[in-house]
Amino acid sequence: MKEFHHVGLPTDDKQPGETYVPATKVWVTDPLKHKYRVEFLRFEPDSPVKGAVRDLPHFAFRVDSIKAAIAGGTVLLGPFESMPGLTVVFVGKDGAVFEFMEFAAQPNTTSWGK
Repeated sequence: MKEFHHVGLPTDDKQPGETYVPATKVWVTDPLKHKYRVEFLRFEPDSPVKGAVRDLPHFAFRVDSIKAAIAGGTVLLGPFESMPGLTVVFVGKDGAVFEFMEFAAQPNTTSWGK
């Protein structure tokens, strides 16, 4: 299964409702609270995230298996647990950045998993 989840856009501006992801030192917004499913990412200056993941927008998909999803692409970052029960990996393919999101259990519909 691969299902569209959101578009991620880097920003330098603080956004309302940001959540901090310690593993990558980035502030993110909940794309399910944006009418167009946009996630904003604001990186701390010392974030370990570099290159295309930090500099380009990304397209995110919910998947059943990260291992299967990364086939044919170049892993740019991860896999890592971005929040409890959510493992993500960023992959480069055809000049674009893709995020694949694997949920450990059926997510509730009031947050990221919807």
